[in-house]
Amino acid sequence: MKSLSDKKVVMTTETTGFSPKEGHKLVEIAAIEIDENDIQTGAVFHAYINPERQISREVTAVHGLNNKCLKQYPTFAGYKDNFLQFIKDKELIGIHIKFDLSFLNNELGFELSNKTTDIFEMAKEAYPKQLNTLSILNKRLKIEVKYPAYNSTLLDTLYILEIYKKLKNKQINNERS
Repeated sequence: MKSLSDKKVVMTTETTGFSPKEGHKLVEIAAIEIDENDIQTGAVFHAYINPERQISREVTAVHGLNNKCLKQYPTFAGYKDNFLQFIKDKELIGIHIKFDLSFLNNELGFELSNKTTDIFEMAKEAYPKQLNTLSILNKRLKIEVKYPAYNSTLLDTLYILEIYKKLKNKQINNERS
């Protein structure tokens, strides 16, 4: 039986703004577990979060989430234990993962010690001096996610997973050359 440390979690978040130091909060977390071969295990964590603060129209325009729809959900504290169990001893993979972690660490009140991989950093190495956003990487790497119609954050985690696999493969091939 494989240990938990062989598994990884691909994740992303949505927030009320850019900085937890300015009081901004998480409004959504999506995470997908993958095995040591980067194959989805079927384990998924997804949560809408009541931020207990106003979300600006500009931010709502980015992710579509507003206070009216989020007020029915628990705050992060209501998900904390389940989320920590989901990511326990697993590498966390994301795009701009430090951004996600800054919000998670702020909500938790301590710093997570999980190993992390940032596909943005991988992309900077693979495509230096080029713009490397999620949508640009999807186009550049010809990624078409053929999955059921998930909400955008879960869909983003699927894109991040596919980008991760392609960039990891590119690194392996470059090392062999």
